[in-house]
Amino acid sequence: MQSVKIFSGKSSQVLAEKIAEAYGSPIGSVTIDNFSDGEISATINESVRGCDVFLIQSTTPPADNLMELLLLIDAAKRASADYVTVVVPYFGYARQDRKDKPRVAIAAKLLANILSAAGADRIMTCNLHADQIQGFFDIPLDHLDGSSLFVPYLQSLNLDNIVFASPDVGGVKRARNYAKYFQADLVICDKHRERANEVASMQLIGNVEGADVIMVDDLIDTGGTMCKAAKLIMEKGANSVRAICTHPVLSGNAYENINNSVLDELVVTDTISLTQESSKIKVLSIANLFAKAIRKQHDHESISSLFIKGFD
Repeated sequence: MQSVKIFSGKSSQVLAEKIAEAYGSPIGSVTIDNFSDGEISATINESVRGCDVFLIQSTTPPADNLMELLLLIDAAKRASADYVTVVVPYFGYARQDRKDKPRVAIAAKLLANILSAAGADRIMTCNLHADQIQGFFDIPLDHLDGSSLFVPYLQSLNLDNIVFASPDVGGVKRARNYAKYFQADLVICDKHRERANEVASMQLIGNVEGADVIMVDDLIDTGGTMCKAAKLIMEKGANSVRAICTHPVLSGNAYENINNSVLDELVVTDTISLTQESSKIKVLSIANLFAKAIRKQHDHESISSLFIKGFD
């Protein structure tokens, strides 16, 4: 069987080191340099001939992170790697997954095409913005779920009267999975946007009086929607409100919004490294989950045991 070699670009270096440690293999050496004009150069510093190569990089902005990943894929293929799996903990550009107005790009599909064209044999990712994005790929894709981290953590809180909430209509299925598993009620925050990252109005559908509310989302960007929803939920009589989000994008004034919000805590994973510390943000490492998935893929085993039973 081929040996496993794990490499990373700059944006996911910390997480990649944790994944490699959990897997029990040292992270491979790469050199990523820039020419004076900013052009990126990527070099794999060890032989990968005939190896099962895993390249770890979240495609967060800036676009340099994506370019690094593409160059590493090409370098591995040209160095005769037997199989290249691209591990994308956070799949950026996934929010642009459809034509919701005339003359816009479907960036998620474009990115899927680019990764395939670069030479990826397989994709491994976690909590895509929409499940159907899996269908954008013409190569195998392993879609992991952060619930395997969040469920045990929520159980450890021993909350008396849990109600799950979706901060928008689009995330109802995600929140319903948790509500079904915990046999709890579900409420929905129906928001109206006039432009991206700006909520014009919001209404709460359901009863949260006296409840410990858990909001569920795949990512948090500026935090505007989440914080506004949390305020509305508390105004409607909730006992407490916290949020679980797999991907802490946290751009703009997100940290200020969260620190000044009524949220008890925001629970995230380390698919994206935090740029600031906050007493309200708790990070659960997803490294072990990816390490287990990498081992199972290398051993040609099913990854179904990595999912919480009872989740759709």
